[in-house]
Amino acid sequence: MTPLYARRRTALAAATAVVAGALLTTGLATGTATAGSAPAGTPALGGAPVLLSAAARTSLIQEQQATAADTADAIGLGAQEKLIVKDVVRDVDGTVHTRYERTYAGLPVLGGDLVVHQPAGGARTVTKAVRTAVAVPSVTPKVGAAKAEAQALAAAGKAGVERTEAGSAPRKVIWAAEGTPVLAYETVVGGLQEDGTPNELHVVTDATTGEKLHEWQAVHTGTGRSLYSGTVTLGTYKSGSTYQLYDTARGGHKTYNLARSTSGTGTLFTDADDTWGTGTASSSSSDQTAAVDAAYGAQITWDFYKNAFGRNGIRNDGRAAYSRVHYGSNYVNAFWQDSCFCMTYGDGTGNVNPLTSLDVAGHEMSHGVTANTAGLRYSGESGGLNEATSDIFGTGAEFYAANSADAGDYLIGEKIDINGDGSPLRYMDKPSKDGASRDYWSSNLGSVDVHYSSGPANHFFFLLSEGSGARTVNGVSYNSPTYDGSTVTGIGRAKALQIWYKALTTYFTSTTNYKAARTGTLSAASALYGSGSAEYKAVDAAWKAVNVS
Repeated sequence: MTPLYARRRTALAAATAVVAGALLTTGLATGTATAGSAPAGTPALGGAPVLLSAAARTSLIQEQQATAADTADAIGLGAQEKLIVKDVVRDVDGTVHTRYERTYAGLPVLGGDLVVHQPAGGARTVTKAVRTAVAVPSVTPKVGAAKAEAQALAAAGKAGVERTEAGSAPRKVIWAAEGTPVLAYETVVGGLQEDGTPNELHVVTDATTGEKLHEWQAVHTGTGRSLYSGTVTLGTYKSGSTYQLYDTARGGHKTYNLARSTSGTGTLFTDADDTWGTGTASSSSSDQTAAVDAAYGAQITWDFYKNAFGRNGIRNDGRAAYSRVHYGSNYVNAFWQDSCFCMTYGDGTGNVNPLTSLDVAGHEMSHGVTANTAGLRYSGESGGLNEATSDIFGTGAEFYAANSADAGDYLIGEKIDINGDGSPLRYMDKPSKDGASRDYWSSNLGSVDVHYSSGPANHFFFLLSEGSGARTVNGVSYNSPTYDGSTVTGIGRAKALQIWYKALTTYFTSTTNYKAARTGTLSAASALYGSGSAEYKAVDAAWKAVNVS
């Protein structure tokens, strides 16, 4: 679960990210499910993803799963290792990118994910989360599950979690995300974090020594009269004589009212005349205005992903997540949660500043996209890249909306006034302006809270889109510096978004760090525009400008 912003300035744990490696081999049949087209309004770039129908995507996944054993053998995995297809992307030029999870002796391998890239009639390449061969001496633990659970509960208590409870019994896994692979337990601790955010703390314990190996948080803290976006058109559904805030045109997205509760799904918003909200904030737990903003944000973000990238919903399967508003009382945050496949929004200080602005909605939904593609682990450098990805696509959705009431900008959360002085949460042109984010990469970046270690990637995206130095976009003034004093010329936001999306969906893995992100975005730029293109050179220059080279 990922909250929109940090509640404390120290990361729970620092992950040692491993650079993704590539392995050249031959063979692997290309799937035959080709139904779909390039995203509407975009050029037919050879490396751009095809918009697959739900049926075509399902068929392609089934084809790749049917040949998974042969693929595992062809790329050199061991006899006890198996591949499970997580996602498949087909490009305009026929290249198929298949993302796999891995098991060893039937146990999930954390850090074992990989992507197989198969050009039509060409040689396969493989991007792995880790290069290390996966093998352990035994899958019989020497430490009992009860000890692992006790350790996880203690870690959660130390992190400030209230009402700690193990969500389920610890499960045996192979921990391969850093160092030598070992047999381990993964324990998920529930309860509430110190600010009221639901808790899903994952703690990994060595099953041989009892040593805690790693921990990360899985809760990601991203006609109606809206509070932030003016009067908007909403997708609703009439049931009998009553209208529901239920968008059947976009995968069935629904907006629910938690009415100050912190659990459950809530009650679906309904209305007698299909005119929702008042356009002003209310402290009432039944207020529709926050629901209008949440539903509008989900609607715009769905359309943005579909029309910009050919993505059919968060999972790319045509099914929507859902939204919950009025979470808790005076709750100053918003979060995405994989376990409920939903976005949740608090009402802010005094219950009159709901965190439902357009870029926040896009931010939270994008955590879901990341979870269902690269799965960037929410700690260390990969966690910072996870947060930056949500900022980047939340920004993209805001520009896509072209709504004069909330014009696109490179500021994060500028409408919700969390700081109480009108300032945004984050700045992409110079992240350090928020007082905590980093402008540039450094060797200790992985120990910084993920909301602040996102800074160099956000800065990279601004430089790639707009370039360095002073400029004004949609009436907002920016002045973006560079680490080495260089001048960077931007390639435009549309191209920068295409490059980041392709890198996320086809080249990033769960352990991608900043160095690997540079490699992945260069690979994406090469696939889309060519290795000698101005776009490729701009990606290289923008990474150097944030000290990643």
